[in-house]
Amino acid sequence: MKVYRIFLVEDDINFGTVLRSYLEMNKYTVTWIDDGEKAIDAFQKQSYDICILDVMLPHTDGFTIAKEIRKINPHIPFIFLTAKSMKEDILEGFKIGADDYITKPFDSEVLLYKIKAILRRKSINQEEEKEVKVGKYTYNISRRILKLGDNEQKLSPKEGALMHLFARNVNQVVNRDLALREIWGESSYFTTRSMDVYITKLRKYLKDDPALHIENVHGSGYILHHNPN
Repeated sequence: MKVYRIFLVEDDINFGTVLRSYLEMNKYTVTWIDDGEKAIDAFQKQSYDICILDVMLPHTDGFTIAKEIRKINPHIPFIFLTAKSMKEDILEGFKIGADDYITKPFDSEVLLYKIKAILRRKSINQEEEKEVKVGKYTYNISRRILKLGDNEQKLSPKEGALMHLFARNVNQVVNRDLALREIWGESSYFTTRSMDVYITKLRKYLKDDPALHIENVHGSGYILHHNPN
């Protein structure tokens, strides 16, 4: 049975101690960080299945940490914890890509069910989408390998995330801002330029199937066209 790893950032020592103990009692492995400034370095030392981030932290905040984590692992799920229930904060969390949001004080059992539901969805999605067809190519999502015949191309994490996004939306516009937020964690001039570089790389990888073409849609984003005829 898989033991899931939780990355917890919570500066309240008493609450963090209780929450970590409760999660460990329920068979999760928990790395607890009580200082937001140390979170990113700690996150990079292990692989995790889900993050639980307090929003209000000294020196930094949960939203900023989430954006940085998204750059390292674009697909890891998040639950934000907050003492506030302001609409603006909740919307900000979901814009970053939060899977759920829970307001303190809360029932620990409710958090447990939210974690289980998110991990279950993640597991189902991974099972359903191990490989996808893109024109003449086959893309292995978990291994990030794009294959045509005997030729294989290993994609970087961001190349792979973009390829997966296009594969899910063939012949549909992929909104630039949404793609940037999903993969880079933010939409800015610099991330846009970075994504353009990765788009150019994907065009090169897909060049051996003339039915595939990635088009820039001015002011919107991109379309991966598949025109087999």
